[in-house]
Amino acid sequence: MSSFDIAVVGGTGPQGKGLAYRWARHGHRVVLGSRSAERAEAAAGEIRERVPDADVRGADNAAAAAGAAVVVLAVPYDGHDELVAELAGALEGKVVISCVNPLGFDKQGPYGLDVERSAAESAAALAPQARVVGAFHHVSAVSLWGQEDYLDHEDVLVCGDDAEAKAVAIELARSVVGRDGVDAGRLRLARQLEPLTAVLISINKRYKTRSGVAISGLPR
Repeated sequence: MSSFDIAVVGGTGPQGKGLAYRWARHGHRVVLGSRSAERAEAAAGEIRERVPDADVRGADNAAAAAGAAVVVLAVPYDGHDELVAELAGALEGKVVISCVNPLGFDKQGPYGLDVERSAAESAAALAPQARVVGAFHHVSAVSLWGQEDYLDHEDVLVCGDDAEAKAVAIELARSVVGRDGVDAGRLRLARQLEPLTAVLISINKRYKTRSGVAISGLPR
């Protein structure tokens, strides 16, 4: 498996920190990004406590994105567009993996927001020189931070229009679920993948579990 230099923008949140932990324990070099470099370094320290030989550190979002070949967007949807626009120059030419889910919550539970375009498509429009793919939308943050070697009960679905960028996300899935990610098609399908997370959250609440997506019928 290749080793990548990965920046996780939003790396102090549960999803970002969990993904960073998974990649760091499998030998990737990881920088956690945050609006506060101090908070990012504190989160990196938590990972180093678990994986003492991990190459992981913290930085502010701009510095993290500038120094990595692969940039993962793991930020809340609220404020997503503004942040991506700020980082557009640093994202130029890089593989950008969006796992952002535009979700809302009300008394009836979670639901997908009625947005003009998916978060991944929005990132592609705001950073047109970046090579944007959508992936890792459906992996539970709690599971990511757990001690299991791999979350091998589920698949990582990857969508994108750049074949090489998509191949990077597919390979990075190995550190999370123990096998290649699943090529789920073009970037426009992020419109279906992102709100599906609301369904999983609802299932988790009903059955008190951490569900995932597993695709049957594929060769393993």
